[in-house]
Amino acid sequence: MTTLTPVLSANWDRPDSFTLQGYRDGGGYEALRTALTMEPDTIVDLVKASGLRGRGGAGFPTGMKWGFLPKDNPNPRYLVVNADESEPGTCKDVPLMLANPHALIEGVAISAYAIRSSQAFIYVRGEVLHVIRRLKRAVEEAREANLIGPDVLGSGFDLDVVVHAGAGAYICGEETALLDSLEGYRGQPRLKPPFPAVAGLYASPTVVNNVESIASVPGIVGNGAEWFTSMGTEKSAGFGFFSLSGHVRRPGQYEAPLGITLRELLDMAGGVREGHELKFWTPGGSSTPIFTDEHLDTPLDFESVGAAGSMLGTRALQIFDETTCVVRAVGRWIEFYAHESCGKCTPCREGNYWMVQVLDRLERGEGTEADLEKLLDICDNLLGRSFCALGDGAASPVMSSIKYFRKEYIDHVTRGGCPFDHRKSTVWGGTA
Repeated sequence: MTTLTPVLSANWDRPDSFTLQGYRDGGGYEALRTALTMEPDTIVDLVKASGLRGRGGAGFPTGMKWGFLPKDNPNPRYLVVNADESEPGTCKDVPLMLANPHALIEGVAISAYAIRSSQAFIYVRGEVLHVIRRLKRAVEEAREANLIGPDVLGSGFDLDVVVHAGAGAYICGEETALLDSLEGYRGQPRLKPPFPAVAGLYASPTVVNNVESIASVPGIVGNGAEWFTSMGTEKSAGFGFFSLSGHVRRPGQYEAPLGITLRELLDMAGGVREGHELKFWTPGGSSTPIFTDEHLDTPLDFESVGAAGSMLGTRALQIFDETTCVVRAVGRWIEFYAHESCGKCTPCREGNYWMVQVLDRLERGEGTEADLEKLLDICDNLLGRSFCALGDGAASPVMSSIKYFRKEYIDHVTRGGCPFDHRKSTVWGGTA
C-alpha cells in the first residue's frame, strides 16, 4: 500500500499555516538561506537531477526549462508563476496558496535566484479574491523579513515579487496567453517559436512554471535530489497533489508519490459513495481522456497514464458513479470549452460550438447515430489543428467517452432522450 507523503501539506493542520511564523516553525525559508550560498547554475543542475517535472499538466522537466534561457541575451530575465488554475476538476493550487503561500514565495525566491532573475510575477485567477489577498499579505510579510526585496538576507540578490490578478479567462492558463494578459493585452496564445525562454514577457527571456512546481523547489534544495527521487517512479519522480472530487466519500487533496493508483487513493478516501460503483473518472482534469473501472490499477505517473491512453495532467481525479450520464457530463465540459475559447483559431472556435449543438441534440432525444460520427469528425478537425492545447483538451473527453460508452450515446437516440434520472447523481438524490 502506497502511503501519503505530506510535504507541501505538512503544516496544513496548523491554524496559522499561512503566516510567516507558522511556515518558519516548520523550517520554512531555511532552503532559501542554503540556496543563496550556492551558485545559481548549481541549483539548476540540482533541479535537473531531481527529475522534477512540471506539475501544471504538461510534465516538462523543470530544470531543463530553466536551462533553455539564452546566456547571451542582454535583456532582463523574468520568472512568471502560472496560478491561473481553472480547469474543471482541478483544485490543487488554490488550496496550496491558501494554506501555505510562503512555500510558493520561498520557491519563487530560490527559482528566481537560480535563473538570475530579479523580477517575478504570480499570475492568479481573478475570481479567487481570497487567494489574491492571502498571497499579497504573504508577500508583504516576506518583504518585511527581507526574504524578498532588495539585498535578500544580505546576499546582494534583489528580487521584486508582484501578485497580478487576471480577468478570469481559462485561456490565460496557456503560458503565452498569460504573458499577453500580463502585458495588458487580450489573452490569446502566441505563435511559437519564439518560445518564452527566448522571447517571453516584454520580449525577454522568461520562465513560466506552475504553482506546485515552484513550491516543490525548496524541498529539493533543502533535502537534496536523492530525497526527491526516492519518491515516485524512475521517470516520474517525487510527489504531488491528487485532487479527488465527485462521487467519493472523502473528497480532498491527497499528497502522494507519483505512481500511486486510483484504487489506493479511493481506499484512503473511503471509496465511492455508499451503495454505488465507479463508472468513469478523469486522471488529469476534464481535458484528459476519461478512464473507467478497468484502469483502477493504472499507476498514476506520466508514462503509465500515457501508455493507457490518457494524460496525467493536473491529477484532478473526478469520480463519477453509475448514476451519471456520460453524455450529459461531457456536454457540460464542452460548454465550458466553447465559452472559454478565445476565438483566435477556427477549429477551436467553431468546433466546440458545434459539438455543444450536437451533444444538446442527443440529450433532447433529437439526435441520430450519425451524430456520433459527426462528433468524431469534429474532434478529428480539432485534434492537433488548433492554435493551442485547448482544442486538443476539448476533443479528449468526447473521443474517449464514445470509445468506452458508445452504447450509452446510442441509447439517447433509441430511447428518445437521456435515460438517466439526473437527480440521482446529485448529493441529495444519490441515496433516494
